[in-house]
Parts: sequence; structure tokens; C-alpha cells
Amino acid sequence: MSREEIGAGRELSPPALQDMFEQRLSEAFAALGCFNLAIFGKTGSGKSTLVNALFGHDLAATGIGKPVTRGLEYYRRKDGLLGLYDSEGFETGTSGDVILAGLRKIVADRARGPVDQRIHAAWYCVRWSDRRLEQAQEQFIKTLAGTGLPTMLVLTQVPSRDGLAHPEATQFAQYLAQAGLPLAPPGRPLLTNAKADEFSGAPVFGLEALLDATYVVVPEAAHRALTAVQVVDVERKKKEVGKIITQAVTVAAGIGATPIPFADAALLVPNQITMIARITAAWGLPAGRAKAFAAAGSLVLTGGATMAGRYAVSNLLKLIPGTTLATSAISATVAGTLTKSVGWAWSSVCEYAWGLDPAAQDAFWTSGQVGERFVTMLKAGRVR
Repeated sequence: MSREEIGAGRELSPPALQDMFEQRLSEAFAALGCFNLAIFGKTGSGKSTLVNALFGHDLAATGIGKPVTRGLEYYRRKDGLLGLYDSEGFETGTSGDVILAGLRKIVADRARGPVDQRIHAAWYCVRWSDRRLEQAQEQFIKTLAGTGLPTMLVLTQVPSRDGLAHPEATQFAQYLAQAGLPLAPPGRPLLTNAKADEFSGAPVFGLEALLDATYVVVPEAAHRALTAVQVVDVERKKKEVGKIITQAVTVAAGIGATPIPFADAALLVPNQITMIARITAAWGLPAGRAKAFAAAGSLVLTGGATMAGRYAVSNLLKLIPGTTLATSAISATVAGTLTKSVGWAWSSVCEYAWGLDPAAQDAFWTSGQVGERFVTMLKAGRVR
């Protein structure tokens, strides 16, 4: 962060801070890139249900779709973080050959381009109750893997009990593992059930295992986008947030390396704006609500709960033994602790919003609840 940006914390008005926040949000979302997935399987194999369970969005209904080759559509989430290559479920015979030929060209054309424009993995879905993989399906999988895409075989709609898959589904998976298919991870079908069945009592099953395996096979450059868009593993989001906060604490400590008076605590704000913009993006909150995020974020950093506010500062100083508002300046340690507390408090706000349905999210970000929740978490002093 430049000296000019650091100094700007003293001079920016709330509207100017909000503008800075919007800019940082745009940069944070853009920096995540895009995770692109190709998904195949016969009609009825549960592809859409699986995608919705992993990513929380029906891309075919809410994304931006366009045909990219005969029989293959590309849908992209409006925030640009998730792309999906999907077919209509007719991937055998001549139709399958056409799709694979088009896909092979897409993979080749984009191999030397930016990482976020490549296809990162392919899932081939098979309904476990079919209990067989047709020869045409096997050939499709082999040819799909031959394009260079990490190809994962996903068994869907698998019933389970006490964390164990149905024995017959397990047997089917073992049979497939011995079929010599070029799978990623090697020879390992993934067993899943994306939607609980109230009638049979079959719970959601195997989604985290599928997500973990996907992380293994996709390039590391796609991990941040995948972490932002997935809705299955909240701990992965928190780990990413932890990295962001650690980086911001390092910058804050540098600002406080030469102790600054508490009256100049606003010098920390630009760094904190960048931090909480990146945290917001890491949670995968909708980029379309950037103005609402910016308004809420600038409010908590310039109102009663801001780093320059005596109440917030004095409350946080209790975390640092021997430090008082009256006698101390902001040292590297104090600056780091304040920034860390702000980061985790904002992450808690994002986590709460992330768990709401879209309508409730809209109401939350445009209400006074954001500031109230932020102050509550700030007062709790939950520094990790």
C-alpha cells in the first residue's frame, strides 16, 4: 500500500471512503478469477441437483448462458466466479462424438490462455441405481480424459446410513475402480447424494469428499474462486479469510512501526478497507451487492465502531496488557491487534449474511443490523 493511500485515511470523507471500498471490492472479486467445471451424464443422473448443492446456484436459470459448441452450453455466474460447461444429457453415439470434438478444441484453444479461462475439471455423473456403466459411457469418459481434463466419476443419489454408503453402491464403485478408467483421483469414483430424501430418510452424503477431491485435481490458481463459490465447507472460507487478515496485519504493523497518536488511527483505515473487501469476496457474497457492502463497510469504519472511534479502540486495547488510551500511541503490536479484530469481526458479519437466503441478505445489508453485529463481534474481542 502506498504512502499516499495510507495518508488518505485522514482526509477521505465517508462518501469517498465508500467509493474506495467499491473499487477495492471490484478488485477483490476480479482477483479471485473463475472456477470452470464441465459436467456430463445421462438425463436423470442428477447433474443440476449436484451443482446446486455444491455451489448454491441454479446456473442454468440464473447465470449467463451461451452455446460454445454443438450440444454444449457454457453458463457463467453473474459475478464471474463460477463457469459451467453442461450438455443436455445425450453424450453417447454421434451426439457424444460431436460434443467431445468441440470440447477438445475448447481445451486446446485455451491451454495457453489465462488460467481462469480454462476448464479446470470434468465430472461425469452416473446414477448409482443404474448399477452399470454402458460401453458408450466408458468410451466417453476415456475420450474426455484424453482431452487433458482431470475427469472425475461421480455416483449420484447414493443412500447412506450413519455415514456409510449403501453396500450395493459401494460394490458398484469398487467395480468401477477396477475398470481401468483414467479417472482423477486415480481409479476412485466419488459417492454422493446431493439432496436429502424425506421419504426414505437418506441424508445428504459425500459432498465434502467430492469437493476435497476436486481441490486435489484442479490447478492451485483456481482454488480461491472455488473456495468462494462452494457452499459446503465453511472452514475453507475461514482459512482463506485467515490468510487475508494475516497479510493485512503485516501491513498494519508496518504503519505502526513508528508509533502514531490515537488521533491518527484513521491512517489504518485504507488497509482495513482493502482487507474487508477481500474478506467479502472470499466468502463468495454476491458481487452485485457491492454498493450495499461498500455502504455498510464504510459505515462501520467511519462511525462509532471505527478504528478512530474511542469506544472501539479502548475496548480493543483491553486485549493488550499494559496498554491504555491515555498513555499509549498505536505501535506495531496495537495496529496489528486492531486490524486483526476488525478482520474477524467483519468475517463474522459476512458469515452471518452468507447463511441467509437472498431476500434476507438484501434486507440485512441495507439495515442497521450490519453495524450492530460488527460492534458486537468487535466487543467480543474474538482475535484468533
